[in-house]
Amino acid sequence: ACFRLLCSLLLPALFLSGILCICLVVLLWGVRLWIQRKKQLSSAGRDGKRPLLVGFFHPYCNAGGGGERVLWCAIRTLQKKYRNVTCVVYTGDRDATGEEIVEGAFRRFNIKLIHPVKFVFLEKRFLVEASLYPHFTLLGQSLGSVFLGWEALLKCAPDIYIDSMGYAFTIPLFKYLGGCRVGCYVHYPTISTDMLSVVRNQDTRFNNAAFITSSPLFSKFKLVYYYFFAFMYGLVGSCSDVVMVNSSWTLNHILSLWRTGACTSVVYPPCDVQTFLDIPLEVEESTSEYSIVSVSQFRPEKDHPLQIRAFAKLLKEKRVGQEPSLKLILIGGCRNQQDEERVNNLKRLCEELGVSDDVMFRINIPFEDLKRHLAEATIGLHTMWNEHFGIGVVECMAAGTVILAHNSGGPKLDIVVPHEGRVTGFLAEDEDGYAETMAFIFSLPPEKRLEIRENARRSVQRFSDQHFEDTFLLSVEPLFK
Repeated sequence: ACFRLLCSLLLPALFLSGILCICLVVLLWGVRLWIQRKKQLSSAGRDGKRPLLVGFFHPYCNAGGGGERVLWCAIRTLQKKYRNVTCVVYTGDRDATGEEIVEGAFRRFNIKLIHPVKFVFLEKRFLVEASLYPHFTLLGQSLGSVFLGWEALLKCAPDIYIDSMGYAFTIPLFKYLGGCRVGCYVHYPTISTDMLSVVRNQDTRFNNAAFITSSPLFSKFKLVYYYFFAFMYGLVGSCSDVVMVNSSWTLNHILSLWRTGACTSVVYPPCDVQTFLDIPLEVEESTSEYSIVSVSQFRPEKDHPLQIRAFAKLLKEKRVGQEPSLKLILIGGCRNQQDEERVNNLKRLCEELGVSDDVMFRINIPFEDLKRHLAEATIGLHTMWNEHFGIGVVECMAAGTVILAHNSGGPKLDIVVPHEGRVTGFLAEDEDGYAETMAFIFSLPPEKRLEIRENARRSVQRFSDQHFEDTFLLSVEPLFK
């Protein structure tokens, strides 16, 4: 009797599930055909042929960071190589016109595009803002990116889709519903084995609150959530036809999460080394002031408070009257109100530590001003833990500063490494380490500092625009076949 009852309940449920699955497949197939039809009806070019549409998903294309430099260099590279290609940028920067965005790319990065770019302005960018998801931020932003991607796909269905900002959950959408060939450029894995170990070891960091680290139950729950998210992230990432990563560190994480070894390659981001190499290198003259310059967006992971605390420690331990005065110059881009708030908090920290007069903030400055600050600086400072690559680090080295970067990620594995057996810069991990290393750099004879600066300059040629263009074209070639 029990068996018959079970069968009478189970069989209709299975039948209903099967019908629903079939309906879903038919619906998705219908949506795909409808999108393909829309694509075919889109306008042809002057020669009667429809141009090949290459879509770049970059909701913050006007942010002015290293990821944006990659975007504009990639577009310029495709415009140079392929004649019948129209590049489309999906962006949420509705406070600027397309012309202003292109002008901003030239002003900030010295990148001039060869042909016009089509901009598709998205209205639902708020769905990927971290502030919208105080808890389960990774999952919230990833699901939000799917809705944002859907808006992009409906407004313009490309032939080739490239996620250039790390929204991997949009990849299956464009591949299976949009019928696109898909690629991505990964600046930073959304989740990494390092993040899992931070939660597992109950370490307190900017993305792992103290109330979680102090509770074994919360830590276990967060670990389960992270493992689930890592599985989903690996699933969507594995849909890519072409995967480009920006460093050895990112490569190791993506290979372990996505298992896309056959179609994955390292494409170092383009750094405008040539522009900085124009700065003359010579032994420093005696001066009344030395400057330490930091170049990075005002985001929490960049850890500007560590820079300020280490600088305050350096000033405290410096013997007054024995050395020239020191200035810390923080250069970076502010993307939104949260970034501006962060800058105000940093200014308050300077006041608390009594170093307000010695710390300068330079926000969203033109390229020429950035170059001038780097030309005058003695030390280039970087403090992000597990920075995926570090364009700012390369720029500091090319400009001729003595780099002091974090002993992890891209700077450790790819950038601040010996060149022909010679020192190219320094690495540190904590407040004491940074303060001591800065003091050591200032204690070196100017001739020794010059030698390190010259070694660093010679080593950064492998991060040039030309090298990026060559490796980028080689990587995306399968998408154009």
